[in-house]
Amino acid sequence: MLKKTVSRLQPYTPETPLPELEKRLGLASVVRLSANENPFGTSPKVKQALQSWDFSNSRYYPDGDASALRQAVAAYLNVAPERLLFGNGLDEVIELISRTFLENGDEVLELGPTFSEYKLHAQIENTNIRDVAVQTDGVADLTALAAAITAKTKLIWLCNPNNPTGTAVTRTAIAQFMAQVPRTVLVLIDEAYIDFVDDVAAYTAVPLLSEYDNLMVLRTFSKAYGLANFRVGYAVMPPKLAPSLQAVRLPYNLSAIAQLAAQTALADQVFLQTTVVRVQKARQQWESFLQQQQFTFYQSQANFTFFQAPNALELAAYLLHHGFIVRTGLRPDWLRITFGTNEQNDKLQQLILAFYQQ
Repeated sequence: MLKKTVSRLQPYTPETPLPELEKRLGLASVVRLSANENPFGTSPKVKQALQSWDFSNSRYYPDGDASALRQAVAAYLNVAPERLLFGNGLDEVIELISRTFLENGDEVLELGPTFSEYKLHAQIENTNIRDVAVQTDGVADLTALAAAITAKTKLIWLCNPNNPTGTAVTRTAIAQFMAQVPRTVLVLIDEAYIDFVDDVAAYTAVPLLSEYDNLMVLRTFSKAYGLANFRVGYAVMPPKLAPSLQAVRLPYNLSAIAQLAAQTALADQVFLQTTVVRVQKARQQWESFLQQQQFTFYQSQANFTFFQAPNALELAAYLLHHGFIVRTGLRPDWLRITFGTNEQNDKLQQLILAFYQQ
């Protein structure tokens, strides 16, 4: 009965809700530093906008074209509004792209390791996916990625900064890579964490969109803007592909509240920059800590760190019972930890030291 590719999949297991987990562990609070969420919250202007929203509009379908948000994002990125594809989080955008382009026998290239949903949707569409290992410093090996292209390659996913390594490649390196990619292969640059890099202009691939009609750039409001609960992601598409992707997209996929929240958050660049500065300072502090304690780690440009931790699963369990959730399972004996507030970071590092001093 089931589609064969789906019958082989394991369902996603969500984390236990924090109130339930706190009750189970007997803790007053548990801090989740496993999902790369924004510990500094959301722009207060978003709250004000939502409180002023006309509740009588609840009975109407939302704007299926996300017109106001579309215009705002287009102006922000200096791209044509019709090139934007909005989704219920980047998850839906990734699904839409895979559904639109992949067929049996196609091939997808991605980094190893990288965000798991690229592979998930390739598997659902019954296509082959090949991982091209990152270099020893965790940075994407673009030379090897280009060399891996075959006649069957349809899509190439490049998460930049990459999740979970946190490493990033410059726009210059991406341009050199694009020059080697056949125009029949679609390259997807996932910039979910681009706001956190030290110099956005040096890393973002958005300026390359005018040069390559086989390039798409994806972004989200879930991370730096602190809107993970509202599920707003988008892609900047080549004009020739826009009609087809819009035809596959479900109508009314973005609620009016989500559209309003994203548009308001985008307008509050002061909040965004304040968040970015705090994340960058936390990143520097974490790197100093990891260096001092002689952990092996990658140079992150994101809002998290990925490091090798002896007895990582035992350490994660220890941290959980002291009120912190960190990400396991991405590589044996490695942990990914989202940067928290100064107080959270200090306490977490003290717990790490205490674990190894037992």
